[in-house]
Amino acid sequence: MTQESLSSRSELTVRAILLGGLITLVFTAANVYLGLKVGLTFATSIPAAVISMAVLRWFSGASILENNIVQTVASAAGTLAAICFVLPGLVMIGWWHDFPYWTTALVTGLGGILGVLFSVPLRRALVTDSPLPYPEGVAAAEVLKVGQESGEGAEANSRGLAAIVTGSLVSAGFALLGALKLATIESSSFFRLGRGVSGFNPAFQFALLGVGHLVGLSVGVAMLVGIVIAWGAAVPWLSSGLAVPAGGYEDLAIDVWKNQVRFLGAGVIGVAAVWTLVIVIGPIVKGLAGALAASRARKASGGGALPVEERDIPIGWVGFGILAALVPIGFLLVRELGGAAGGSMPLVLAGSVVFILLAGAFIAAVCGYMAGLIGASNSPVSGIGILSALGASLLLVAVLGSVADPKPLIAYALIVTAVVFGVATISNDNLQDLKTGQLVGATPWRQQVALLFGVLFGAAVIPPVLNLLNAGYGFAGVAGAGKEALGAPQAALISTLAQGVLTGTQQWGMIANGVLLGIGLIALDALFGRMKLLRLPPLAVGIAIYLPMSATLLVVVGAVCGWVYDRARNDEAHRRMGVLVATGFIVGESLFGVLVAGIVAGSGNPEPLALVGTAFHPYALWGGALLFALLAWACYRRSARLAS
Repeated sequence: MTQESLSSRSELTVRAILLGGLITLVFTAANVYLGLKVGLTFATSIPAAVISMAVLRWFSGASILENNIVQTVASAAGTLAAICFVLPGLVMIGWWHDFPYWTTALVTGLGGILGVLFSVPLRRALVTDSPLPYPEGVAAAEVLKVGQESGEGAEANSRGLAAIVTGSLVSAGFALLGALKLATIESSSFFRLGRGVSGFNPAFQFALLGVGHLVGLSVGVAMLVGIVIAWGAAVPWLSSGLAVPAGGYEDLAIDVWKNQVRFLGAGVIGVAAVWTLVIVIGPIVKGLAGALAASRARKASGGGALPVEERDIPIGWVGFGILAALVPIGFLLVRELGGAAGGSMPLVLAGSVVFILLAGAFIAAVCGYMAGLIGASNSPVSGIGILSALGASLLLVAVLGSVADPKPLIAYALIVTAVVFGVATISNDNLQDLKTGQLVGATPWRQQVALLFGVLFGAAVIPPVLNLLNAGYGFAGVAGAGKEALGAPQAALISTLAQGVLTGTQQWGMIANGVLLGIGLIALDALFGRMKLLRLPPLAVGIAIYLPMSATLLVVVGAVCGWVYDRARNDEAHRRMGVLVATGFIVGESLFGVLVAGIVAGSGNPEPLALVGTAFHPYALWGGALLFALLAWACYRRSARLAS
């Protein structure tokens, strides 16, 4: 099917926008709750695509492009829910007692809008002309293609749909067993290693296995290196000689990793992010030049001469939108800071706006690259939040020096961080969606408009959800919070970091060590490239240091499984079926995760489906691990048969 015939079909329709908005209500609420509860969110594009195809199938004239718009809207709003990694810090420090609707919505929405606009000129550089794998973007495209083509009766694609359904049912079924406590989804063991302690913390999740398959062996091995650095070297070294607390080895290992080693990972991510920008600056400049050329061609020919795949939002509109968004951001910052900056207020405001502008452009490029490398779900945007909090806090220190009451400045730094974080979360998702669009023949400017709608829906939904959870549970560490208080780990870390910088109590040693380690990893990766060996992307190494092992170890396993599967038979049909079954792993668990999140939020019970108690845990652990391995083997075997 040609690009032009695709473009003549329905795409950016009212029903697609409205359906995306309705799906947003569920996904955004679930992601905010899970983000505050466990510090993780899930990508929503694939489950949104599946839901869209199921609904729009009943309407006449529905197309793959319209389904793509639905998943674009829903994924943007679901991703924006990660703002819960920053804003609860304002309640934790006592600056806010709840989440004022319009302030919260504006901070969230304006950051998201900037994220969409900053990433428009990056599409050609990081999507069209890039070898990045975009695992979730490719997976979402495969879901849309199989759903569309199977409806037209193509036998090959019906086999592809069977592969997706197989992976989905297996991953959702295993997740159900985990929710029932009949299988252990996550296990851990902590032990002495030399004079220190370490641990082993696998999570038996088919979604992680699927992501590993899609990102490939190079990223998987790099993440394994990061795990070894964190848990085989850094945690044992830093815990060496320390007294074991009453909670045992686990409490000591987690405390060292959380308060020291994660900052090592943040330093690696920071220097790798800078190096990433150096690498992609040429393609980015080329992309900007291409955007300007496309704009001139549009004006010269009325837009009709440009091919569908080149039609972005005009670059002039992008520039105007960015400048227009900075105006209300400035008013918000002035109101939030009040008179705390004294006569230096104009300088503080000007510096903050410039920081948001420059940091936003930088972060959009880096987050887009990271999402293309390992997927939006595993891209550590909370690490970007850490770096943003550092930058905003250091800016205030440079302008104002020490102040008697640092609380207003801490709050101000968190607001600035929240805006920049909104840029990070959306650009992290945006280019993934645009990759999906490229693969299904979508019009970029229509997708970019859909992303803006998704941001608006998300900004409208997030404040009441935050207020509901704050009223019902509260946040750990806040006066009056009960035993069910939500931990909000990223928000606690980022607010603590800002407080440490502005009060002069921050320890810089571990971040500096991370920078030095990152430089060494960059040099090693370059050496491997010259020697034609397997590359070790430094960002992937830093990610594995920064994220918990439970979020990374099965990605490594999945990368190895995908490599073994692909080498078993070197043909395109075989590889495609592997991608589809890995896609199914992500789809099934994501949809089940939405269902369980809704049940948890509605019941207030963190384990609403549990059938057995802790006495069954040994059987659930070993039986669950064996079942996981057997199911994974069976799925890959069925995938290979379908390819035959």
